[in-house]
Amino acid sequence: MQGVADVVSTLDQLVSEFMAREFAMSPTLATAVGADGYDALLPDLSESAIRANELADDQWGSRFAALPDAELTHDERIDRDLVLSTLRGRAVMRDWAVWRRNPDTYLNPGLGGVFYLFLHRTRPEAEIAADAAARLRGVPALLAAGRENLSAELASPIFVSRALGQARAGAFYARELVPAEVSDDASRRLLVEAGEVAAAAYQEFASWLEAFALQAGGSYAIGEERYSALLMEKEGLSYGARALRDRGQAAYDELAADMSRRTQEIAGHDDWHALLGELNANHPATPEEMRTGYADWTKKARDFCIARSLVTLPPGEECRVVPSPAFQRPILAVASYNSPPAFKPSMTGHFFVPYPPEGVSAQEAQQRLATNGYHAMPTISVHEAYPGHHWHLTHLQAGTRVIRKILGTSYFAEGWGLYSEEMMRQEGFFTDPRDELCQVDARLFRAARMVVDTSLHLGEMSFEEAVTFMSTKASLSEPTARAEVGRYCTWPTQASSYLTGSLEIERIRERWFAESRGSLREFHDAIAGSGVLPIALAERAIFPA
Repeated sequence: MQGVADVVSTLDQLVSEFMAREFAMSPTLATAVGADGYDALLPDLSESAIRANELADDQWGSRFAALPDAELTHDERIDRDLVLSTLRGRAVMRDWAVWRRNPDTYLNPGLGGVFYLFLHRTRPEAEIAADAAARLRGVPALLAAGRENLSAELASPIFVSRALGQARAGAFYARELVPAEVSDDASRRLLVEAGEVAAAAYQEFASWLEAFALQAGGSYAIGEERYSALLMEKEGLSYGARALRDRGQAAYDELAADMSRRTQEIAGHDDWHALLGELNANHPATPEEMRTGYADWTKKARDFCIARSLVTLPPGEECRVVPSPAFQRPILAVASYNSPPAFKPSMTGHFFVPYPPEGVSAQEAQQRLATNGYHAMPTISVHEAYPGHHWHLTHLQAGTRVIRKILGTSYFAEGWGLYSEEMMRQEGFFTDPRDELCQVDARLFRAARMVVDTSLHLGEMSFEEAVTFMSTKASLSEPTARAEVGRYCTWPTQASSYLTGSLEIERIRERWFAESRGSLREFHDAIAGSGVLPIALAERAIFPA
């Protein structure tokens, strides 16, 4: 019989080979996590390459599944099962063929691939510029594959509309913004030349999308079977789409009642929609004022975590609060975060503030700012920075097992962010009742997402009905609600991950204290340090049998 040492070696070898394959399949992932050797490359998105990757996924699944429990350590079993959960998720969505439906498939690698190169700047500027130029010159091939692969019969008009805005923003980014990233004249000339190649391709693709949109007639709804399979087979949850929607509706009803009670205490009436409208009116006048406000609250949240000893801050970590990338603004109306590259020593993360897109009306720009009012900033800063995404992902840098640096799930990542909001309220971070009301509203917003996301993909709510729901049942402005719903259509199950993950982490915390495992800080360090695992695996990680 094979010995434990031999199996461990086999697992390590499998992980090493699998990661190399993942990086070859997605060079932009390699850049994002700081793996060397891929920075000049873009993925092959031809149909033949996509089909070959699907076959390889099945082969990798068989190889990892063959590793027996009895001959693996506790952590190694979790690593194996993390790979298997990832591959099961891909298998669930295979027949949906997103590469035939969504133009973003062909836009995102070129845009993100160039952006990540300059974000962390882990190498000399001239080297980065040369790799960026190579990627810019590769954009036409990506977009040509898109024109070849996309099917008007399958593509949703919503996908095409979102992609059209991103393609136009991509042309501006490649032509105007990328060359400005460097100071050396030779590097700038190189990027101007390559940027023009990419910009022309983005413009051509946008024109093609305009015509394609007139024919597009596909659905965004993945259906109950796929949605439930993603929850159970990928995320390891014990319930499917309809049960998840019921959980979301129950949470929404409870939180709405809490909002009414808090509004009565603050304003003497129970119309929390009206009160939130008043609070949202207290918002920054400019995007830069918005960025400054978020930076101030990010520091306050960090100081609070230190004062209360809520988490262990890793040495050298830094969270920079910066404007969102120009190409991201048309499709993402909320704050976001980008972690340090996992395979580099950098401990600097970036909290992206949702600037309005280029060229929008003054009215729409003000509506975007209203969604980021001063009373909402404390909660969002906690979620994105301390002890939310930034703390979590810098905490992982030192001790996380290698495969957990590249694979994970939003059910833990976003669940942790929302859990952080609730935990900070319980610990007394929100001292103004109006700020606390906005924290509860943020949680209610995530409950509304669960209802809407499931209903959209079950085919039981239209896009416009979803926009109305999010702009009336939650406190989003209409343009923000429209951008949000477009995201839900494009990324099924992700919108439900926030509150679902938070509730599961709260349940696991109850078990931690019931079993007298340690302090609150020790719980946070342990579960967040386990990775970005599906919830069932995270629970296994901190409660070894």
